[in-house]
Amino acid sequence: MRYTPDRTAAAGEVRLTRPHRISSRSDLFPRLVSMQKLIDAQNFAVYRVTGSGLPSKNRLVCELENWGATNSGLGKSFLDAYGESMLEHIEKSLLPLMWNGREEDSTAETPDFAHFTVRMRPQLVPFAGVAFPVRLGAVGNGYVVFTANFIDLASDMIIDLHGRSCQIIMDLLSLDERRSAVAEQLSEREIACLQLAGDGRISEEIAEKLRLSVHTVNAYLGTATIKLDSVNRIQAIAKAIRLGYIS
Repeated sequence: MRYTPDRTAAAGEVRLTRPHRISSRSDLFPRLVSMQKLIDAQNFAVYRVTGSGLPSKNRLVCELENWGATNSGLGKSFLDAYGESMLEHIEKSLLPLMWNGREEDSTAETPDFAHFTVRMRPQLVPFAGVAFPVRLGAVGNGYVVFTANFIDLASDMIIDLHGRSCQIIMDLLSLDERRSAVAEQLSEREIACLQLAGDGRISEEIAEKLRLSVHTVNAYLGTATIKLDSVNRIQAIAKAIRLGYIS
């Protein structure tokens, strides 16, 4: 778990605070945009390593990105150019990757940290960039990537961004685990009651629709609310929608 400094602490004292727990992938976008702006990057992308666990079967899948509709082909071009190299790299090293773009002035530099980065083959894509590898285990590996026409990173910035990238991948993994846990816990009846409640039905109407007693419907909604770690029925419905269990 990553902690962030509390800037209100007295001079010379660093007070660490636990970051807020995220509830959906959309919560990660402001953090990625903040990192992007910090280094004047144009785009970001988050990739996860998927496959059977064997290096030869692994591949990179884009989980989050802001390439935009007009640049939708950039993600594929990037993976075609560097996907295999990135998969090989993450198996043996956690040093950040950097590369130069096709234009002469499209470069990614880190003058005081060059010995602690790995250069990929230049001029394969239109943009320069940096990729931070994260290795958390069999299902928690990936990269956070930033691209730009020009990137110049100091050592402390690279270390800071690498730490934030680890937290991004950790939060994605945590979301997957929580979604899986909810899927195993919620029964078909609980999901059906949540769906009808989300459609605006009151308990009496749900009971008539499912041929249950009102008491049983309320019990199903109550247990679903607890399992979804929600404070009331409305929050449970909202969370079930975000997780994709009801529409």
